[in-house]
Amino acid sequence: MLNQKGTCTFKGIFKFGIVAVVAGLLLNSCWTGSKGTTENVNGTTSSQQKNTMNDTVNAAVWTAQHANEWYAKQGWLTGADYVPSNAINQLEMWQKETFSPELIDKEFQLAETIGFNTMRVFLHSIVWKEDAEGFKKRIGQFLTIADKHHIKPMFVFFDDCWNKQGHPGKQPAPKVGVHNSGWVQDPGQPASSDTTNFPELEKYVTDILTTFKHDNRILAWDLYNEPGNNGKENLSLPLLKAVFKWAQAVRPDQPITAGLWKWDLEDLNKLQIANSDIITYHDYEKPEWHKRVVELLKAFGKPLICTEYMARTKGSLFSNTLPMLKKENVGAINWGFVEGKSNTIYAWDNPMPNGGEPKLWFHDIFRKDFTPYKQDEVGLIKKLNGK
Repeated sequence: MLNQKGTCTFKGIFKFGIVAVVAGLLLNSCWTGSKGTTENVNGTTSSQQKNTMNDTVNAAVWTAQHANEWYAKQGWLTGADYVPSNAINQLEMWQKETFSPELIDKEFQLAETIGFNTMRVFLHSIVWKEDAEGFKKRIGQFLTIADKHHIKPMFVFFDDCWNKQGHPGKQPAPKVGVHNSGWVQDPGQPASSDTTNFPELEKYVTDILTTFKHDNRILAWDLYNEPGNNGKENLSLPLLKAVFKWAQAVRPDQPITAGLWKWDLEDLNKLQIANSDIITYHDYEKPEWHKRVVELLKAFGKPLICTEYMARTKGSLFSNTLPMLKKENVGAINWGFVEGKSNTIYAWDNPMPNGGEPKLWFHDIFRKDFTPYKQDEVGLIKKLNGK
């Protein structure tokens, strides 16, 4: 998911510089005894972290061995970034008045038929603030539905993408032909950089994690989607550091992570890598460049899950990317499932004011009536998933 300007994953980085940027990140993050030595959120260097990994909560990051043992038990992970087709955003998905378990059940049944075994799903702090117990109950309902269809979701806490502020209650109608017109940041701007908000945000994250820390129906926790987006850059660093600390204090059974998405955000990237149990990332590039990123990120020795890909007009397709990810044993989560109120069939940077169907859909797999947008894509997904 990218910002309203449609900036691609590698904004500000020429394609021919990607390898150098990622290689520099690896050097800074993997080797100690140099200026690039990384620290985890508790101030422990990466070398110290290895020595004290099992001693205290302050060094709670999974080792590569632990992460790979966990990953080997999951099978190859495939799924989508999911919001029900009748929800414009996270709030409309989770608020009591518009929560739609019957529709979620139907859409997850559809996902099961093509072999999907995970979904990446965004939570929102406003829903918890308004109705914490009800929100947790609905998460439980959601997990029951997902488990019925053999799907283990990855839940997302914070998000720096799209509209600056969300509000409880009735959500806006979609803007005709506009990609993700109603999606809202969490906790929003300027709240995400105001540390006076952190105590309440800590209660939110801690409550959700503590409630579900032993729930084996959950795949993983993605703590912060695209930190630094919408021009925030290092303004998101304090909250990113804080949420890792809060999550590590709870230390759920499931892995915690925050996905890499923009290679020139060096400080954010180093913090994410140093504190993630598994490595997640976003990539909307063509497969030849995507594969370079995979090869470089493998140097960390931890499992990789691509938590956003597939933008047809950018050249990131199921046909050219999904087989590569399977061959590399990288988890594959594409953006979008069923065409709906999020309007993600339209591109980030190409609104269609007449609301017509674009010549080539940007995201999403199925039409509103659950028929495939492209039968050959669905056939490939099923084939690679053994369906």
